[in-house]
Amino acid sequence: MATLLSGISPSNSNNNLVRVITHQGNVNAVLQGLGWTWVTEEGCANYLPGEAVLLPETEADALLNAATQLYDMMVAAVPDDLPDDFLRILDIPENLWPIIRLSWNDDRHWHLYGRFDLVQTPQGPKLLEFNADTATSIPETAVVQWASLAAAGKNDAAQASGLYEALVEQLATWRSLSADLAPNLVLTYIGESTEDRTNCEVIAQAAREAGFDAYLFPIDELTFSTEGTERGVWGEVGKNEWLQFPFIFKLLPWEQIAWEEPELAEDLASLVLTRNVVVANPAYTLIWQSKGFLAWLWKAYPNHPLLLETSLEPIRGKYVRKPFFGREGQNVQVVDQRILETKEGEYGNQKVVYQAWVDLPQDEAGNFYQSGVFWAGEGCAIGLRREKGIITNLSQFLPHLLEVNR
Repeated sequence: MATLLSGISPSNSNNNLVRVITHQGNVNAVLQGLGWTWVTEEGCANYLPGEAVLLPETEADALLNAATQLYDMMVAAVPDDLPDDFLRILDIPENLWPIIRLSWNDDRHWHLYGRFDLVQTPQGPKLLEFNADTATSIPETAVVQWASLAAAGKNDAAQASGLYEALVEQLATWRSLSADLAPNLVLTYIGESTEDRTNCEVIAQAAREAGFDAYLFPIDELTFSTEGTERGVWGEVGKNEWLQFPFIFKLLPWEQIAWEEPELAEDLASLVLTRNVVVANPAYTLIWQSKGFLAWLWKAYPNHPLLLETSLEPIRGKYVRKPFFGREGQNVQVVDQRILETKEGEYGNQKVVYQAWVDLPQDEAGNFYQSGVFWAGEGCAIGLRREKGIITNLSQFLPHLLEVNR
C-alpha cells in the first residue's frame, strides 16, 4: 500500500479544474482475495462511483508537504506550560486538563495520526481544519483506493497512499516508547458504528505488524477498574478469560468522553496519571481538535500561505462559521452578509470560529473537491471527497491517480 513509483504522463489542462476519468472494477473481489473482507462492509458504491481524480504529482507533493509543515507549526504554537487561559480559549473541558498537561509533557504519549482537511487553490494548499483525535476514512484512504487500481486494471498507476505503512511505523514507535508495558492493545469504539469498527480494524492489523497483540471491543464491553490489584482496563477475550490492556486506542472523541461520560473520563485520567494505561490518540490532541485553535494559529502565523484568516469574532467578507467541536459538517454555515448555506446538527450550542471563505476546486459536472491529507509522523496519504455543497462524511470518496512529471 505504499506510494507506487510509476504513473500517468501529464497532459495540458486547466490547473483550476479537477479532472476525472473512468475508474471501474470489482474492488470487493480484490479485497476479498487479500482477506480484507471487512473493509467494504455495507458496500462502497457511494465511495467508488466509477471515477478517479487525475492528481498532478506536484499538487500531491504540495499537499503532503503542507501536512508535514502544518503539524510542525501547530506543535510550535502551543504554549509549553498550557496555561488555564489558553485551555479556556479553546473550550477544553476542565476535567481533562490534568491528563492533557501530562500527555503533552511526556513523549511516551504518542500521537499516532491525524487528518488535515485542505483545499487546493491556485496559490497552493490552504488549511480548513485538522482532525487530530479521531479522524476516520482510514479504510478508504489506506486500502480501498489502493485496491481500486488492481480492480480497474491500473496496477502501474501511482497514488499517494502510504497511510498503512506509516501507521505501522507510528505504532511500532508507540510500542517502543513504553516497552515496560505488556504489548496488549485494545481498540475501542461505539458498538453501533460499523464505520468506526472498520477504521479500527485497519489500525488493528497495522498494530499486529508493529508487535502488538490487538483486540477490538465496543466501549461498553470493557471494564475500567481503579481499585487494588485489578487496577487497569480489562476485556473478556474468551469465555471467562480476561486480559488487561495497558495500551488503548479509542475512536471516541475526548470531548465527548469529558462531557457525556464524566465517570469514564475520571477513570481514564486516574489510570493515565498512574501509568496503568497509555491512550492514543493522546489527550493533548484535543487542543488541535478544537477549531478555536485555528484562530490561535492565525495569530501565531498571520498571513501564512498555508492558512486562511480565522477569528473568534466575525470577519469581513464571505466566511464559514464552524462550531469548535463540530463534526461531519454539522452546524456549519456559509455567510456573506446573510446565511447562504447551513447544515443542521447537534453542535449548535457550542462556541464558534469564523474562517475566511475559499472556493473549492470543481470538476466539469460542478462537484466540489476537498483533500483529506493524513499525517502519521509526516504527510503520507491523500484521499479526496466530493459534493455539490458542504463536504460531509457522507460525501463521495474518489480514488486518485498521480500524473507523474517526466
